[in-house]
Formats: sequence, structure tokens, C-alpha cells
Amino acid sequence: MRFVVATVVSFVVCVAAVAQEKLAADLQGLDARVFKPDSPEVKLRWDSLRTLRENVNKSDVAAWRTIKTKADWEKYRIAHLAKLRASLGKFPETPKQVKVVTTKKLQGEGFTVECILYESRPNFFVTANLYVPEKTDKPMPGFIVIHSHHNPKTQGELQDMGMNWARQGCLVLVPDMIDHGERRQHPFKDAKSYPGPFKTGRQDYFFRYNVNLQLSLVGESLMGWMVWDLMRGVDVLLQRPNIDRQKIMVFGSVAGGGDPCAVFAALDERVAAAAPFNFGGPQPETKFPLPKDAELAFNYMGGGSWESTRNLKLSARDGFLPWLIVGSIAPRGLIYGHEFAWDEKRDPVWTRFNTIWGDFYGAKGKLASAKGSGSVRGQAPESTHCNNIGAVHRKPIYPTLKQWFGLPIIEMEYKKRFDSSELQCWTDDWKQKLKPKMVHELARELANQNSVPTSVKDALIARLGVTLPVGVKAVLERVPAEKPLPNKTGFRAERMIVRPPDEPGHAVPLVILRPANKVKHTSIVIGIAQSGKAGFLKHRAETIAELLKRNIAVCLPDLRGTGETANDGRGRTSGATSYSASLLMHGQTVPGVQLQELVLVMNALPRLGFKSIALWGDSFAPTNDPKINFAVPYDVAKFPAQAEPMGGTLALLGGAFGGGNVKAIYIRGGMVSFRSMLDSPFCYFPHDAVIPGVLPGGDIDSLAKVQANRGLRMEGLVDGLNRRVEQKSLDAAFRGVVFTRPAHKMLVLRAEPGSPADVATWLANQVKK
Repeated sequence: MRFVVATVVSFVVCVAAVAQEKLAADLQGLDARVFKPDSPEVKLRWDSLRTLRENVNKSDVAAWRTIKTKADWEKYRIAHLAKLRASLGKFPETPKQVKVVTTKKLQGEGFTVECILYESRPNFFVTANLYVPEKTDKPMPGFIVIHSHHNPKTQGELQDMGMNWARQGCLVLVPDMIDHGERRQHPFKDAKSYPGPFKTGRQDYFFRYNVNLQLSLVGESLMGWMVWDLMRGVDVLLQRPNIDRQKIMVFGSVAGGGDPCAVFAALDERVAAAAPFNFGGPQPETKFPLPKDAELAFNYMGGGSWESTRNLKLSARDGFLPWLIVGSIAPRGLIYGHEFAWDEKRDPVWTRFNTIWGDFYGAKGKLASAKGSGSVRGQAPESTHCNNIGAVHRKPIYPTLKQWFGLPIIEMEYKKRFDSSELQCWTDDWKQKLKPKMVHELARELANQNSVPTSVKDALIARLGVTLPVGVKAVLERVPAEKPLPNKTGFRAERMIVRPPDEPGHAVPLVILRPANKVKHTSIVIGIAQSGKAGFLKHRAETIAELLKRNIAVCLPDLRGTGETANDGRGRTSGATSYSASLLMHGQTVPGVQLQELVLVMNALPRLGFKSIALWGDSFAPTNDPKINFAVPYDVAKFPAQAEPMGGTLALLGGAFGGGNVKAIYIRGGMVSFRSMLDSPFCYFPHDAVIPGVLPGGDIDSLAKVQANRGLRMEGLVDGLNRRVEQKSLDAAFRGVVFTRPAHKMLVLRAEPGSPADVATWLANQVKK
């Protein structure tokens, strides 16, 4: 008899197992697409960005047309510069004296080059070449030359400017900008730095991306730190004897030097004149001639990309567009620089500058220009490409300097350049004495500072840059399939679209999976991941099958930029990065708009009969072996895997802001902490994983504490290098969370993910409570 019973039980178990396998296979084979491949709804997020940009440009034109007098302009300028300054981060207290160390001197003909280190922040030094006149009996004008992203301070054109102006009696400072030259935040100095082919001359430029991401976490910015370095550079000049304090000028090279030049000059009125190239108006990529209606058609705002200094955070929302930044230099001197040809007659920005300098200030003599020829797409010599500020671009600058500062026009430039190796500033001895720190180390110190006591939720919603649709009744659309979904054993599938009532152009595609039985289902699990619903069906079909078996429905939405609404690519130069950077210009964030859509979906579910919700945030990205070499240059063939922590972060945010219907949160593959993104100069996480200013007060453990009254289980978490976090470190990271939770709501932390049945059982038990 026992044998018969055992046999029957075994048979039943086998049948059940086969049924579950069949159910999982059917789920994997389900076509979850809601939009047609060529549907305009797939591109809705880009259409939304385009509309935002058009509205900003229209508002800017309208605002400019209201400015009729100098008083109007001053009021407008002051208000917007205050917003610009606030957007850059928190500037430290201005030092009474900047620490300067001269490590060596080089003798030239009529000048000396001092290789100096000056301390911009505690333990953070700027390497710079200071070109000093050999003899001068007059007060010296002081010049600062900002290099492009092509080369650091030692490049030939930079030397030409330093040497020739020093021979004319000027003190010329040429600093390395952050992440360039001796201030690089990576180890890839030359071809020997990595065992494989890579773009040796571009890593300084590429790693600026990492620097800004890490500074953004603590509410700072690459532009803000660059500007602070330059402000302290003015201090260095003013600390020299016989300096003419009324003749400080800054030059911003093409390709990334003009951006900080303009912002610095606008904010520091000690600067008497500025020459920013390729910033403020038409760009090298702009097609000429401009249209006749250029005033209305011109893109004053620009657009987002991985180059953060070109698309400043909040600039579109708060109105400090590039032209305004440059225009704010008035009535001080401006040389409006263009690397290539320029349509002067139709440039609407130049028209505005003439109004500001000429009509408002009567200072037309302080407005000049410099330009090249050809285009960025052309070849030399017809197209005047340069690395910084080329000889052809300097030629029209010399008469302006004669007019403003009394400098003789240079007819024949001095060209006896130094070898780059001679112009290096750091020595082993000085490194040992000064112990300089890297950006990620200083950012980590800021992250570890005590935050101002405030509500985590209030602080987060401000950082996310959105207003949540709390209580908003979403529009639900059922989407009929082109061909009916096949009847599958064990589940029913329904495609739907959720829309906000006041924005019908927005759409969240989703699939709801219900158990096949006729039992009323009131509990549902929402799955969130970067790969969206298709990713869940491919990688987590077994867990979904186990949930359906337990009479739990599953909702799989593609929040904005995920699943079928995503672009290909998630790296530095991807469309996803451009989208994220563009939202930051408008004061929004990708996690913020995704949270809006998640809350909208959660608002809609009760109308479908679901009263109890669990959130399941997941990542299907492969993790990195902790033993691999993480010091890898950008754009190599084999790059470490990038984390995709979006699902975990959104699940926690959804719990914090989604209301009392959320009974439990399960996270797999999420980020252990935002602080872990600061443990290394290398960043293996996407641009949109960063919430600006989230640290020090809003780390993952703080978000976990908010979930004290619901079940919380986190497994397989990763760090900023996309390494699986070991159990000991996991326990330490959330030690403070454990003691803030009721005993019956125990936090589950596991280094390794549980089985599909185990996870489904936990979710089912929690969501049914």
C-alpha cells in the first residue's frame, strides 16, 4: 500500500513539474510587444523631448523680446546667473591665500616657464604652466588659457600663446583641466598603459564622463569644479607682484574649452575679458547659411549628450542658455570665437550681443569676434581645424588685444616650443609631500558627510525632479492583438496601454498575466527591469510560472526608456545617455519620469480588481568576476559588463511613493549603494542610474528604511563595478535598516538569489497579507 501511495505521489509531482515546465516554456514564447515596430508611440519619449526643447526656445525668444533696456537686462541677467551658479554645486569657502608650489623652471628667450601646483580644494591640486616675462617695468596683464578636450596644457598652440604673450609682458597661466594631462583620473597615459589597442589620446576626454557622473551623485558637477579651479587660477595671478588687476583675460579653446571659459567669466567679475570659442551660438556642426527666420528657428538651448559641460544641468528649465551665459559677460570684453566659417549676418545670438554691448551699455568697442573658414566636415587648409586656438584664429585676436590692453600686434610668432615632458609639474617627491587625492576620493568624502536632517522622501522627490500623479485616474486601453494570443494552459495574457489623462501622447505599454482559473485574483506583482517585459519572459519565466501557480497575477510594464520603448545601447555615447542628459537640462531625471509612470500603472490596477501589490525589481545584466582587471580604457573591444540597477531602484522608489497597496518589495541585481559608485574612478553603471544629489542623504539603505512596514527582500546586489556583493558586506551595508523594522517584517538579504519557487512563495505570502 505504501508503495502504491508513494508511486501515485511521485507521479503527481512529476506531472506537476512537467506542467510547470510547460507553463514556463509557454511564457518564454509569448510575444509581449504592444506597439507595432514602426509605431510612432515607440518614439514618444523623443517626441516629448523635442516638444520640450521647442517650448524652451520659444520661451527664450519671447523673454528676449521683453528686454528693452539695460535695467531689464540687468534684472534678467542677475536672476539667471544666480540659477546658473546654484546648478553647479556648492562652492567651497574662498581661501585667503592659494597654496602654490613651483616644482621647476624652464628658461626661454625673454620668458620663464614655471611648472606649478596650486591647491584648488584640500588635497586637490591643479597642475599648470605659468609663463612669466623675463623683464617688465609695467604692470602685467594676466591671461588664463583653457585647453580643449583634445590635449592638455603642453600642446603646441597653448605653448605658442603662453610664450608670445609672456614675451609681450603678460603673465600667462595654462592649467590642466580636471581629468587631463597630469590630472587624469585614469591610468592610461600612453600605449604601454594597457595590454591591447585603445585610443591613447582620447581617454582624458572620455573619462570626463565618469568624473561628472561621480560628482553628480554628491550634488556637484564637472563644470562647477572646473570653474572653481579657474577662479583659484585668478587668485594665483593676483598673488604675483606687479600684476595688473584690471587686465585679467581668459581664453577658451575650441572643443570644450569655450564652455568653462564662458561660465567662469560670467560668474567671476575679476575677469576683464573673455574669448570663448564654439560656445554661445552656432556650433561647428551648424549648417550655414542660417535660415532667414533664424531668430525663431535657431536652437538656443542645444541638446543633451555625454559631454556634460556642453549641456548644463537645469539650463533649459532655469533659462541660463549658452547665449545668456556669454552675454552676461557684458560690458566687459568679449571675443566671440568660431573655429570655422560663421554666418555673422544671420546669427541671432550675435544680434543679441550687439544689442547688449551696444544699445544697453554703449560698449560696442568691447565686442569683437574671431573666426576661421570651412566646416568641421571639411579638410585643411580650406577648413581651419585646430587643437586649441590656432594661428589663423589668433591673428584677428591680436588687434583686439592691442585695442583693449595696449599689446603690440604680433607679426611673427615665436615658435621654440618645449618638449611635453619638460613641462610636467608633479615629481615623486612632491607627490609624497602633498598626497594629492583623486576626484572619486573627494566625492566619497562629501558623500560621507552628515546630511541635513530632512525627510528622505521629500529630498528624493526634489532630486528626481518630478511631480507624482498621486490619485490621478489613468486612462486604460486594451490592445487587441493582430492575431489573437494563443490559449495557453495555466495563464491568460492581456496587452494594455496606460496613459495619463492630461497627456495622451504618453503611453506605458504593459502585459498582464493572470492564472487561467476562474478564481478572482486580487493580488498582483509588478515586474520592473531595464529589459522590460520581454526580459522577464526570457529570463524569469520559471518564477512567473510559480507565481501564477499560486494564483498571483503578474504585470510587466515597459516604463519609459525600457523594453520596447528603449534604444539600442546603454553606454557612454548611447541614445540612452543623450536622453538622460537632455532630461537633466529640463530639471528632470530618467528615474523620476519612470517613477511617474510606475505610480500611474499602480493607480490603474485597482480598476482591474487588484487590491494588493508587490514590486519586483530585477536586472538580467551579467555581473563581473571580481578577479578581472577593472582598469580598462573606453572604446576597447572587450569592456567589463555594465550593471542595470534600474529595477531595484524603481521598486524602492515605488514602495516609497506608491501608496499603501504595496505589500512587499523583491529586488534582484540592484545596486547595493550609490556610495559604491564612488569606490573607483571606473564606472560600470549607466548614466540614468545616477540621481543627482542623492548623496549623502538618500542612499539605498535610506530608501530601504522607508519600507519598514512592508516585506523587503534583496538578493544578488552589485556594486559600482558591477560585482556581486558578498554576504558579509551586504549585511554591513544594511545593518541600520534591520533595527528599524518590526520583527514580523524581517529584512531578507542574500548574496545569491533564491530559486524561482522560493522567490515566488515569498512574494505570494507577502502580497496576500
